[in-house]
Amino acid sequence: MADDDSIARELEERVTRLGYDFVELERAGSKARPILRLRIDRPRAEPGAGITLEECARVSRELEAVLDTDPRVSERYVLEVSSPGVERPLVRRADFEHFAGRDVALLGHEPLAGGSRRVEGQLIGLTGDGPDECIVVRLGNGEDVRVPRSNIERAHLVFRWP
Repeated sequence: MADDDSIARELEERVTRLGYDFVELERAGSKARPILRLRIDRPRAEPGAGITLEECARVSRELEAVLDTDPRVSERYVLEVSSPGVERPLVRRADFEHFAGRDVALLGHEPLAGGSRRVEGQLIGLTGDGPDECIVVRLGNGEDVRVPRSNIERAHLVFRWP
């Protein structure tokens, strides 16, 4: 797993140098044929005003040149570079700060507010630091709930059709 972390860090550095935000890296496939799903965005972009297909292709070409010669990656790898989409994943502290005021969905490792593993509401922001860091979400009934960030399996924006 240390190699996986170092590969992710290297990809993040290269994406950042190209002028994009590294949103997340999802791994799938097998060790012999790994699939690397990379989501990128423009810095401080709002959903729907982000990455183009041409930009994804450019980043893909740049990263393939590195991955093709990296001994930590099987030569049979598949790289998929895409936009994070309108229901953008929230991964880093900066994501939760930038998208405060937007509707979000949180999926917990264990039950969150109201006994469900899923909470949906308006993202208010973050409180605390380190192990005490919590995501604050305002539910539809007006109640603010604090969810420990360490308990979040997945978080993303919620798209509402106009």
